[in-house]
Amino acid sequence: MHDLLPPWPLLWAFILTSTVLAVTPGPGVFYIVARSLLQGRRHGMASVAGVALGNFCNAVGAALGLAALFAVSSLAFSVVKYLGAAYLVFMGIQALRAPADGAGAEGPEPQPHGIGRIFRDGFLVALLNPKTAIFFAAFLPQFMTPQAPSHAAQSVTLGALFVLIAAISDTTYALAAGSVAPALQRVSGLRRAGRWLTGGAFIGLGVLTALSSARVSTRQP
Repeated sequence: MHDLLPPWPLLWAFILTSTVLAVTPGPGVFYIVARSLLQGRRHGMASVAGVALGNFCNAVGAALGLAALFAVSSLAFSVVKYLGAAYLVFMGIQALRAPADGAGAEGPEPQPHGIGRIFRDGFLVALLNPKTAIFFAAFLPQFMTPQAPSHAAQSVTLGALFVLIAAISDTTYALAAGSVAPALQRVSGLRRAGRWLTGGAFIGLGVLTALSSARVSTRQP
């Protein structure tokens, strides 16, 4: 394991840079905060786990050359990009169609299945973002060393470390948003407004994803 990590000065630089990027809000953070505000901490933490798994899959994909494929094949990038955009729009439409809660009514999702669905949606939000794989392909090599026994293994290790740092940051977002969720849910009409705000934001995010280019961003994926 030690052989797969860069020397301490470079490793500290990686940790510091990753922390700065992780706290910068992106699509994953937006999804986590929205779920935490509307459904509380448990659902927020489920979204954190889903986003983390999706990001890790992209890190592995980058290590195996998926990002290189996206960089040279506009078709492959476009297919994944539009799939992700379509899913975001679908999530927005589902949010808009969800029935508003009434007095004594249950939420739009049955509680036993809510956590699993939130985890799945968070996973797909992160996974179906081709920019994430390209981000890892551009970012991780800056901290890799030629002496590593396996560059692919070192890339996956650094990717996993970045995902862990991002998950800690996302957890902070989820807990902070979830802590105010009970008070917000008691405000009359807020759930209906939140439903329209969440649905509209996801649809807007999907449109932005569809219109985005393959340029690598320095913000968190």
